Amino acid sequence: MFKGFFNRVREAFRRSEITEDLYEALEESLILSDVSVETATLLVDRLRERVRREGIKDVEAAYDVLQHLVAELLAEHVRPLPPPTRPPVVVVVVGVNGVGKTTTIAKLAALLKRQRHSVVMVAADTFRAAAIEQLELWGQRIGVDVVRHQMGADPAAVVFDAIQSACARKVDYVIIDTAGRLHTKHNLMEELRKIDRVAQRALGHTVDETLLVLDATTGQNALVQAREFAQAVNLTGLVLTKLDGTAKGGNVLSIAAEIPISIRYVGTGERPEDFAPFDPQRFARELLPSPEA
Repeated sequence: MFKGFFNRVREAFRRSEITEDLYEALEESLILSDVSVETATLLVDRLRERVRREGIKDVEAAYDVLQHLVAELLAEHVRPLPPPTRPPVVVVVVGVNGVGKTTTIAKLAALLKRQRHSVVMVAADTFRAAAIEQLELWGQRIGVDVVRHQMGADPAAVVFDAIQSACARKVDYVIIDTAGRLHTKHNLMEELRKIDRVAQRALGHTVDETLLVLDATTGQNALVQAREFAQAVNLTGLVLTKLDGTAKGGNVLSIAAEIPISIRYVGTGERPEDFAPFDPQRFARELLPSPEA
């Protein structure tokens, strides 16, 4: 999947022994593959320490250690969505326009439905008629109800009505679409905070999950977006879209290392089935496959 990442990193290990040159080449190759300087340094330092502590002399063995370190880094915060022990579980989904947010919501709803949960999607991006229509089309396609108001309505009011209805009907999961950009004087982050406050009032407790959708093909810009949203709202997890071979992969490592929340799901295509819980071990194997793979 990540040929460019693999080729660059693999080149650093094309030498007969483990020397400082290997570590320098590895750090450079990681940075060229969209890993931030801080995360590249972290990984190289961890590799150097593990090699020293375990007395590793073989270059291929060091490469295997790097694969394990990547998996460990990605697995540090992994956890699933909470079960609906006190329904509804409310999931607010945020992210800039163009990252595949609405499609991600539909895929998550389809996944939960396949797991035999009841689900409602909420069209709280009331600033774009296309966003409301897209969610309604997805609802018809996957057989999931959509709560909506007219375009231009108060997004928080849509959320409040949807949660009250879900509570009355004992729906397991409520998944809320939000604006990625506002075409008015309103500030996006303030609008998201308002939605959070209103949802909390409707629930009687804090929102269960706030998931940020990121386009994995956008390189370092994905890390910038993650930082900005993490400062504005209480993020609990990430969803990575477009992991279809065009992503460089390195930005995923940076996000996992620098934003202390888990990567929950990945999207790899346009179909509802092209969506799955994030598997750090599998991701590490695809990012850094063994030579015989």
